[in-house]
Amino acid sequence: MTEQTTGDANATAHVLAEIRFDPDPEHLLRQVRLASSPECRAEVVHLLEEARAVARPKAFYRLAYLQLVDDERVRVDGVELRSRVLRVNLGAAYRVFAYLATCGCELDEWAHTKTDPLEQYWADALKELALGTAIRALHEDIVQRYRPGPTSVMAPGSLADWPIQQQRPLFALLGDGPGRLGVRLSASYLMVPNKSVTGIRFPRQQSFESCMLCPRPDCPNRRASYDRTLYRRQYAGRTTSAVEEAHGEPEHLLG
Repeated sequence: MTEQTTGDANATAHVLAEIRFDPDPEHLLRQVRLASSPECRAEVVHLLEEARAVARPKAFYRLAYLQLVDDERVRVDGVELRSRVLRVNLGAAYRVFAYLATCGCELDEWAHTKTDPLEQYWADALKELALGTAIRALHEDIVQRYRPGPTSVMAPGSLADWPIQQQRPLFALLGDGPGRLGVRLSASYLMVPNKSVTGIRFPRQQSFESCMLCPRPDCPNRRASYDRTLYRRQYAGRTTSAVEEAHGEPEHLLG
């Protein structure tokens, strides 16, 4: 399932290129809200069989070592990342896992052959399922191989404090991983295929989700409740944070 590549003494990288994609038709039907719609069932299941035949979800990660720079910056294997929240979260860590997971360019290309709007919607849901499969395989491999204990993740663009522009240094940290998975970064810092995610997984005894610092009320992917006092309790420092620079008074972000 994995192909391992070793760089210098401080970095080990792993490619997961043989991830099985075998989605449950009932789960897909629930996701696209057609579980009680028998007239569309056969069409959706046929599309699923097409996707299963071509899908090759993939993942890449590398173990990297950490150097704290100041209140706003960290260096991970020499690559500088700027985020007050990330820096605080990594305060007790000495190693992290930089990762990339994708639905795969094969499924993305297949989805682009669909011209009917409804089929495009279903194909997009299948890409989302394939990405979820890759993410689960990635994290299972990290646990089995490294036994890191409790961990949390952060991703560029999930908070104003770590904006989407930070995809560029994170891609630099990932080295040749994105190319090996067929993922590229656009000029606007979006990934192609679009159903791809990057991030940093780090050891943390207390669970952290970026959602805890995000006041957006209608986010469909929310994984934790917004905590309006969390930033002041755990992340406010003596220096001006990127959050304050981006939003003026911190209350603007914190509700």
